[in-house]
Amino acid sequence: MTQIARLNSRALIRVSGPDARPFLHNLLTQDVETLADGAVRYGALLSPPGRLLFDLFLWGEAEGVVLDVAADRREALIQRLSMYRLRSNVQIAALDEAVFAAWDGEAAGFVADPRLSALGGRAWGLNVETTASEDDYRAHGIRHGVPDPALDTVPDKTWPIEANFDLLHGIDFHKGCFIGQETASRMHRRGTVKNRMMGLTFDGPPPPFGAEVLNGSLRAGEVMGGHEGAAIALLRVDRLDGALSVDGRPVTAHWPQWMPRDAG
Repeated sequence: MTQIARLNSRALIRVSGPDARPFLHNLLTQDVETLADGAVRYGALLSPPGRLLFDLFLWGEAEGVVLDVAADRREALIQRLSMYRLRSNVQIAALDEAVFAAWDGEAAGFVADPRLSALGGRAWGLNVETTASEDDYRAHGIRHGVPDPALDTVPDKTWPIEANFDLLHGIDFHKGCFIGQETASRMHRRGTVKNRMMGLTFDGPPPPFGAEVLNGSLRAGEVMGGHEGAAIALLRVDRLDGALSVDGRPVTAHWPQWMPRDAG
């Protein structure tokens, strides 16, 4: 049975006007100029030093782009975009429509999630009956080892490649300049990433955000967001072999099927 959840943790911004696409194209990690009407891509707005500020789904429209962003960060993003607008002929406004996700089956009106096909589809503005909760969708993402940056990062603290934006189609390294490009491109070119986000399982409630993951006496990472029995963790990819623990409790790291073994 297809699962459909309304994502109340997400909200929308419409960026419209003659300069909307070039304006966003020069700011975001994703190619906006070639985004087709009705298509969706995944991207981010980074800080100038290259750390993750906002994760975004970008929906193409004839007159601009609709941004799907964390609801509690929408006003901050509007303020940030307004700061960058300068003389660009764009309008930036909150859009009061609901965001939905569908998985484990087909659903009319949904577009495939650009990060990973196993995550299902995404839509906004539909009149659709829900069959699952947002917590169910969160559990679905954790099972596939896909972080939710709005829940699994602290703004301006995480490098996007640590949150797997390079592997989840969140950065177009061929599009040219974007804010924070120099650092993101340098990390990508080096080909070695010490830390990656992936799934972690355990018995009982999740450890607190930021709890240290140990491999013996060595620090192996930290727990991010989660729920009963599972969480996302930022882990040292060279310290996953052996017995892992958090606060003395055994935990198991799960290397996602979609993540190449040489991604570290």
